[in-house]
Amino acid sequence: MMVMHRIYAWFRRHRLAVDFTLVAILWLLFAATTLLGSEAAGSFVIATLLVLPLAWRRARPTTAALVIAAVAVVQWALAIQPGPADVAVVLAVYAVAAYGARWASIGSLFLALLGAVMLVTRFYTDLTMETVANLPSTAFLVVMVWVLVLFSWTLGDLTRTRRLREQALEGRTHRLEVEQQQERALAASDERSHIAREMHDIVAHSLSVIITQADGGRYAAAADPSVATATLQTIAETGRASLQEMRRLLGVLRGGEEASTRPLPGLADIDDLLLGFRAAGLELSFEQSGKPRRPLPAGAELTAYRVIQEGLTNVLKHVGPCATAGTSLQWVARGLQIDVLDDGRGAAAYPPAGGMGGNGIRGMAERIRLYDGTLTAKPAPGGGFRISAFIPYTEA
Repeated sequence: MMVMHRIYAWFRRHRLAVDFTLVAILWLLFAATTLLGSEAAGSFVIATLLVLPLAWRRARPTTAALVIAAVAVVQWALAIQPGPADVAVVLAVYAVAAYGARWASIGSLFLALLGAVMLVTRFYTDLTMETVANLPSTAFLVVMVWVLVLFSWTLGDLTRTRRLREQALEGRTHRLEVEQQQERALAASDERSHIAREMHDIVAHSLSVIITQADGGRYAAAADPSVATATLQTIAETGRASLQEMRRLLGVLRGGEEASTRPLPGLADIDDLLLGFRAAGLELSFEQSGKPRRPLPAGAELTAYRVIQEGLTNVLKHVGPCATAGTSLQWVARGLQIDVLDDGRGAAAYPPAGGMGGNGIRGMAERIRLYDGTLTAKPAPGGGFRISAFIPYTEA
């Protein structure tokens, strides 16, 4: 089967060479036959002119059929006896039906049927007083030629239908491949954005706490060396927690069977998050009101956790010393309202595009939009900076 498939593929790639080879073989056979007749010269020329256009029967089917039809008319007008080369007419009908335009296919069929009548009445019927007696045999010959022409045209039309179907399937396959490539590219881009958000949230938070603790501990240790021990303990705990989250994230990316499908924290871990910021020296308050009508999806809880983490990390990095922050979670009828407010320097404390080159606030906005929520980040009216996010319930 593989050998036949390769042979068929080779024939499709070298169609013109195959056609010229077949025409050369037919021409040698028909030319040798015509040289045996009484009208050798005329028959040889007609046979040559009938056979040669078949080399372009697939590349230029309509042109080849018109040339063959013209030669056949000349043969009829000069009364040159038909020979084996006249089979080129039937082959031309097949070629036009298979590879030509629809109008050319129908036109070649009618011309061939008319040519059959002209052929029989010209060369195989005696137009004398006995014509009426020869009508049955004449009609029989005409019908026989018509059957041959119709068979050739039908076979060509079926080939045309199959070819168009194959082209449609190839086009559809190509479109599907393009769509799959685009979907893979979009999925890869979305995954890269997701990984970038996770990496930013983990690394930015952890490094901010570590840097703050290291700077504060360095100055405080000069006056009280015991502070260095507590500072190093906070740095170590923060580093271990970040390393654990990184390992969980990488475990999910590797796709292992034992990897957790929810490797990152949620609302239940808010208290531990706040303890880490308080240990870093940030004075903050936390309020929670209302009761959830139903639990949020795990991804929405992770989004809420990241919003609080990013907001407090920005306070720690940008607002400066002696600033305080407040965080509140309020369960309302439609979902969860999250607010992070500081009393620092307002808009002057934040770069124009958000923290970390814009990845911080932009990442929060992208997370919130995934759950049809809203996010606002702007200076508060009484001073400081406020980040407000709302995550609605996912209604069935």
